[in-house]
Amino acid sequence: MSAYLVPLAAPLPMLVAAVACALGPGQRPRRMVRFAEICTLLSLLTALGALLVLIRQGAGDSTLLGSAGIGLSARLDAVSASMLLLVSFVGWIVVRYSRTYMDGERRQGAFTAWLCALLAAVLLLVSAGNLVQLTVAWIAISLTLRRLLLFYPERRTAQRAARKKLVFATLGAAALILAAAVLAWGYGTTDIGAINAAARAGNAPGLVLPAAMALAMAALLKSAQFPTHGWLTEVMEAPTPVSALLHAGVINAGGFLLIRFADVMLLAPGVLAALAMLGGFTAIFGALVMLTQPAVKTSLAYSTVAQMGFMTLQCGLGLFPLALLHIIAHSLYKAHSFLASGGAVEQVTATRRPGPVAVPDGAAVGRAFTLALVIYAVIGTGFGLLFGLQHESVQALALGAILIFGVAYLLAQGLADAAPRALTRKTVLYSAAAAIGYFTLQIAASWATWGTLPATPAPDRLTWTLMTLAVLSFGTVAVAQALLPLWADHPAARGVRVHLSNGLYVNAVLERMLGGWSVRKTP
Repeated sequence: MSAYLVPLAAPLPMLVAAVACALGPGQRPRRMVRFAEICTLLSLLTALGALLVLIRQGAGDSTLLGSAGIGLSARLDAVSASMLLLVSFVGWIVVRYSRTYMDGERRQGAFTAWLCALLAAVLLLVSAGNLVQLTVAWIAISLTLRRLLLFYPERRTAQRAARKKLVFATLGAAALILAAAVLAWGYGTTDIGAINAAARAGNAPGLVLPAAMALAMAALLKSAQFPTHGWLTEVMEAPTPVSALLHAGVINAGGFLLIRFADVMLLAPGVLAALAMLGGFTAIFGALVMLTQPAVKTSLAYSTVAQMGFMTLQCGLGLFPLALLHIIAHSLYKAHSFLASGGAVEQVTATRRPGPVAVPDGAAVGRAFTLALVIYAVIGTGFGLLFGLQHESVQALALGAILIFGVAYLLAQGLADAAPRALTRKTVLYSAAAAIGYFTLQIAASWATWGTLPATPAPDRLTWTLMTLAVLSFGTVAVAQALLPLWADHPAARGVRVHLSNGLYVNAVLERMLGGWSVRKTP
């Protein structure tokens, strides 16, 4: 038996756990819940075994367990191995957490069953070697997630979130089915590896543009991009483990889809440009709204919207290795944030902070952003001399400049006139560490995915325009955030804050369009 079938063994313990927990759906099925925890650990060990196979034998595809292109097969490479480890690890943590968190719930067994079924579907998705398996797993993720969103069916907000998710999931599934059919027809096979290899060789049938458009549509709908983000911001009506599990290949499945078909997407530069524009706007929108949310989980949800937008921007610029790195890093820290959200209010209450040490003025903000860019340029030049990054894509350098803007906010406080010298030194070190970390991780991601993901193409005029617009937009927002303490009490700023706290009313308009609100007539 081929060793490349090992990834297909990862979902099996999850399926067994789902069936076992479904047999005891009531309150406190202690043995079944612990059995589910053991099964998630077995899936994690299987993912580690797949990684060992990849290291020893290299990337490859398993045989198809089926016929006529329909059945089960696995594609083992840096992308699938990374996602297998991510999903199984986060899933193991979430199942362990939910054992205590859901203790005493009258349907704890049913919750654990759907939790394990969702993990099995995601593992089947990220290891898929053919289009049919990918599509079936994609649909199964939506179906199992809906059951978890409706764990408290009496909550109206949960009903609205599930209704919106059902609409977008149906549209996304239809788009993916269309893309799979077009790709299978155009390339004459359902094997994902063969399709990517043909696309990388320049074999571009006339149907590649509609296929790329359908893939992009499916990815956007799956990853809660603007304006379809409303269901994600209402996910707090589901138990907290669901919010954490979303980051185990569920909400970021759209990014995985774009990365998996990166060679096909590069044949449609217009589609990539649209992804970059929508992703960049979603990132800015989500980040601004996040700052105005009083609820911890809602703020984290909008943060996820922003991060998924940034991931889409990376894919639109052709930075697929960095997009994969972003999925892994964001999933780990955001899953932890949701699981720790219960103690966030207590921590804030227990910690008495008088506010920022120093409020920077316009001159300090200007010095901070100039110094941050200088630090980034110096460290980037040093990495270029040491590791030959002078040939690195312009898109990656522009992305790094956007990331360094986030550190410039801390640097502005350190450079304020009233700031102590210790704070100034600390913020400068943070800026340098952020730049070093970015280039180090960039090298690691490019090395790990070398030969698996295509190289970033040279930017054309449209890409240059998009990069310039993205850098200017993110830079403007970062400067406005740094100057916020100076004009926070202005009446105009208060009005903007009210509009942002309501998400610019996009979700309300979409809710009314979907018929989610009803006006009751008073007798």
